[in-house]
Amino acid sequence: MKTGISIYFSNSFDKNEKMIRKAIANGVGYAFTSLHIPEETGIDYQKEVQKILNICREGNLKLIVDVGPETLEKLGVHNIEELEPLGITYVRLDYGFTAEETVRISKKFHVVFNASTISNENLTEWKKAGADFSQFAACHNFYPKQFTALSMEKVREINQRLKYNGFTTMAFVPGDLDLRGPLCEGLPTVEEHRNRKQEVLLNMLELFQEAYCDIVLVGDVDITDNAWRGVRCLNQNYVELHAVIDAAYDFIRENIHHDRPDASDYVIRSQESRSYRQQIKAEISDAVRSEGSISISNEKYLRYMGEIEIARINLPREERVNIVGQVEETDWKYLPYIKNSLGVKFISLY
Repeated sequence: MKTGISIYFSNSFDKNEKMIRKAIANGVGYAFTSLHIPEETGIDYQKEVQKILNICREGNLKLIVDVGPETLEKLGVHNIEELEPLGITYVRLDYGFTAEETVRISKKFHVVFNASTISNENLTEWKKAGADFSQFAACHNFYPKQFTALSMEKVREINQRLKYNGFTTMAFVPGDLDLRGPLCEGLPTVEEHRNRKQEVLLNMLELFQEAYCDIVLVGDVDITDNAWRGVRCLNQNYVELHAVIDAAYDFIRENIHHDRPDASDYVIRSQESRSYRQQIKAEISDAVRSEGSISISNEKYLRYMGEIEIARINLPREERVNIVGQVEETDWKYLPYIKNSLGVKFISLY
């Protein structure tokens, strides 16, 4: 999974540098910045952008920059092609470019558009002009004002259409620490996330798994250490789950367990565990497999012996599995999103 941050030049250089270095340390691959923000005045953009770009390059962080006529003026260049020597590889084109100009620009840069404004007519015109949509991305806006953001269903619908055409899709979640002014109410793409700001990881998972986003960025200025930890794990394609595990089976903590690509609606099935082939003796138990229970198939399951499962929902008793642990209830909210080969790692409660 791919994640990103947002950079605002109204912040001090030191603050931006600190955010970027946190992002790099946690495996983030993208940063978005806009030079169209009205309250950002009195800034030496040429100097500031170059310094930011240098830090981003050091950490292989790709910078997505809004580009319009005033952007070029602020950066002291005459045309978009002159941005290439600066190291900018993603340019967001909001208006004023013909299909032919857009395709020409896409041969040097990844071009990014507001996902909500890409029409079927645009797609047809770009195709006629020879567009390679693997160079195109659709980035949803973030929405500072309450009740102006999109529904999850709307984002999903837009992304499905654009991904079918080959676009990379992007969206934003609000931060949970340093919210950007002047409203300081969060910068989400999805309105529901505005009142769920403390759930950075959950909001990201929802956009990745339910809304077909390829890249999810934090819209606000910073996030808590706990949220950074979740982002770091996502960038390595797994989620940490707090769990109590029977001491005899504590070996299952040693690996990251990836759900199968043919994900079940009932259980998460560890792809790695089938290779363990431990001799798992059957244990007598009357317990049902409650939501979040961790079980391992015993000898009665024959060729499936050793397979680890996490119950997504309450399941009936099964003598062919041993219940060996339990995911903490506070982490059950992640279970529906552990799919499409996403992994989990069991960690202790303390």
